[in-house]
Amino acid sequence: MLASQAGPRVSVAVFFNPSNDEERPYGPIREALSDENPPIYREILVRDYMMHYGMKGLYGGSALDHFKL
Repeated sequence: MLASQAGPRVSVAVFFNPSNDEERPYGPIREALSDENPPIYREILVRDYMMHYGMKGLYGGSALDHFKL
């Protein structure tokens, strides 16, 4: 589904230092979820994302596909 078909799009800029947030899970904004708008990706830890990204290599495609529900 295209964003233009789904309604308004919400973008959030986030600045953080992953080395300080290794144990904090990142995921969708809970208030934006509903039965009609379920999450697409599971919550992940920065270290899990970095480990997967490092294993797949720079030219292995999107690292996000690994974390889709």
